[in-house]
Amino acid sequence: MRSFRKAAALGSALALFGCVACSTLPHNTDPQVIGSFEAHSGDESPFLGPKAGQEPDLLLRDFFTATAIPSGDYEAARSFMDPAISESWDPTESILVVDSIDLNTVHVDAGQIEYSVRGNIIGSLNSGGAYSPENAGYEARMTLQQISGEWRITDLPSGAVIERNELRNRYQPQSLYFYEQSRKALISDRRWLYSGQDPMDTELVTLLIEGPNADLKPATSSLLPETATFLGVEDGEYRFSGMTAMSQEDKTKFAAQLVWTLNNAGMGQEFRATADGSPLVEGLDIMSTDEFAEFNPQESPTSVSSLFVLYEGSLWSVKATAVQPVSGSAGTVGDIQSADVSAGGIVAAVRKKSPDEFEFAMGETTGELGTALSAKTLARPTFELNGQAAWTVEDGERIVRVVRSSATGQITDAAVDSSEVDGINGEISVIRLSNTGARIAMIIGGYVYTGVVTRATNGKHRIVNVHEVAPELNGSALSLDWQSDGSLLVGTSSRNSPVWRIEQDGSASSTMPSGNISAPVVAVAASPSTLYVTDSHAMLEMPAVGSDSSYWREVPGLQGKRSSPIIAN
Repeated sequence: MRSFRKAAALGSALALFGCVACSTLPHNTDPQVIGSFEAHSGDESPFLGPKAGQEPDLLLRDFFTATAIPSGDYEAARSFMDPAISESWDPTESILVVDSIDLNTVHVDAGQIEYSVRGNIIGSLNSGGAYSPENAGYEARMTLQQISGEWRITDLPSGAVIERNELRNRYQPQSLYFYEQSRKALISDRRWLYSGQDPMDTELVTLLIEGPNADLKPATSSLLPETATFLGVEDGEYRFSGMTAMSQEDKTKFAAQLVWTLNNAGMGQEFRATADGSPLVEGLDIMSTDEFAEFNPQESPTSVSSLFVLYEGSLWSVKATAVQPVSGSAGTVGDIQSADVSAGGIVAAVRKKSPDEFEFAMGETTGELGTALSAKTLARPTFELNGQAAWTVEDGERIVRVVRSSATGQITDAAVDSSEVDGINGEISVIRLSNTGARIAMIIGGYVYTGVVTRATNGKHRIVNVHEVAPELNGSALSLDWQSDGSLLVGTSSRNSPVWRIEQDGSASSTMPSGNISAPVVAVAASPSTLYVTDSHAMLEMPAVGSDSSYWREVPGLQGKRSSPIIAN
């Protein structure tokens, strides 16, 4: 693959510098504010404005803090400017998120000072608060003048720039839920909403009606007609119109979207909703998550997932402290290099047939394995939502979808359109589909990338909207898996930080407790209740939530057996 990762970052940086240097950015007529209701009388955020006699560098730093407050059409930020500039400044053209802001004086004149503003762009906020990860440099020039004895900004680029800490302090991530293309499962669409606005539920429902963010949209299926409108909340009832053409089934599925979005945002547990004057769901005046449990987008931490391990080339089942080979041929072959298991008991495995040949095999855990294809290298398989199709990578480049007929057991394969990945430097060593199959995470050349999966009318699958996340891993990534909340668990070769967590939208990454892990971490897996890793010595586990310990324990029944974890999804 061509060298693309670093060149893209440099190109973005140069393009951005060229824009900000001339104090303009490409105009976007779409609304770019974080939310649709930022100017509420209920906004209790204190007004942040310039202080009397404030030095110019301190005033400029306070301006960037105020830029994170969108209330009143960015009233706080505008108060730091000369009135003429304040009227023409458009912060909605772009909202860039930088790690931090560095100021350097470049020119001083009588009553005037010019600063160079630098930082590293880590992402941007798009329409509706959707976060898009980026990795580029930022540099702009800003001029301040003394007006009536006080410093004020008189020249600055369009668009808003906020620091990462202000994003975390002033905004909160919330999830909207939309259906993947088969409409069998809900997928999370993470948004950053300004904390000072009230009411938050109104904003969430408005965004739900507007639909998924641009990146996620190709992987979703819409239920709502164009006429669908949110009328607001009255007496605790969410009111909609323009839904008369919808079937009752689609209204029920939309109700699941609504209830899970509001419930998981902490907006309550019971909800009332009407469409065109009638209950949204016939016979259901009050709705809760109990009525839509089958669409739960997050498994409970108390739910039990089937754990398998790959040990000495065979597949073993782990139940409590009992560990034994599966009853099918996968439990005895002894040449399996990697595998995945579906919730329905289908295993997809990569078998080593010779030093230069690997074979892809599929079958039931209780039966025989059928062969699909062979190559010099094959990546660990990963299953789609229905468990009848799994993906792998041939020779580090060609992503292949393998389908097993549930009726006949016949296995076929077809290439996935991964043209958007082709320009990225390095081999694709790991791919993992999310539980819904709508998202994909990849390790390419040691770096982590995410994208979404779309399916055309002809059935062909394609990977689109690919972004690099967590560039701070510096090419050390070796293994990854999706967690039930949509984040990623990543194992690396780094001795100091062998395990990482990356947020679903790439907005943050953090090191995990690693008191007794010995890098490299060659395998990871996550169930709703437990995290698993395989380091240089053993397979270890830690509770997914509620643990204050920095130490991982060997898995009961597997002490002394170095194995790789597999969670059946």
